Amino acid sequence: MEQTNRESALEAILFALGEPVEEERLAQALACTPQEAAEACQALAQRYVQTGAGLRLLRMEHRWQMVSAPQYGERIQTLLARKKPDKLSPAALETLALVAYFQPVTRAYLDQARGVDCSHSLALLLDRELVAPCGHLDAPGHPLLYKTTPVFLRVFGLTDLEDLPPLPEEQAQDGEEGTP
Repeated sequence: MEQTNRESALEAILFALGEPVEEERLAQALACTPQEAAEACQALAQRYVQTGAGLRLLRMEHRWQMVSAPQYGERIQTLLARKKPDKLSPAALETLALVAYFQPVTRAYLDQARGVDCSHSLALLLDRELVAPCGHLDAPGHPLLYKTTPVFLRVFGLTDLEDLPPLPEEQAQDGEEGTP
C-alpha cells in the first residue's frame, strides 16, 4: 500500500474508533510493520499541523488517537453546551502527583504520604479514570495498587511518564552532582 493510501486508511481507522489504538493493531489493519504504521501516523500528524487542520494525532506511548486541534476547544465546548468539568482540588492533584511519580502505590501509602485520609481524592481520580487499580501488593491483606492511566497521559498532554517534570529533590540532587 503506498504511503498516501496508508495515511488515508489510518485516518479512517482512527476516526472510526475514536479511542487510542496501539501501533501493532494499526499495523495489522494496514498490513504493514508497526514501524511503518508509526511512520504513517507521524506523517499524518505532521500534515495536520502543516495544513492547519482542525484535527491532530496524539501519541501516548505506543498508541495513537485522533483529537481536535486545541485552538478549537472553546468552539467545540460552545457547540456541545456542556458544563466544564469541575477542576481537581489541590488535595486530588496532590494525590494524583503521588500516584504519577511513585506508582504503583497503595491507598495506605497515599494516606501516609499526605498525612490525611485520601479515600475521597482517590475515588474522584478513579471516577475520572485518571488512575486505575493495577494489582495487589504481596503483603498482609493484599491491598490494591494504583497507577495512572492513558486518560491521565492524554489530559496532561504527556507521551509517557518520562515526560513528567523532575521532582524538586531530583533537581537539587542534579545540581549537587555538578559541584566539586
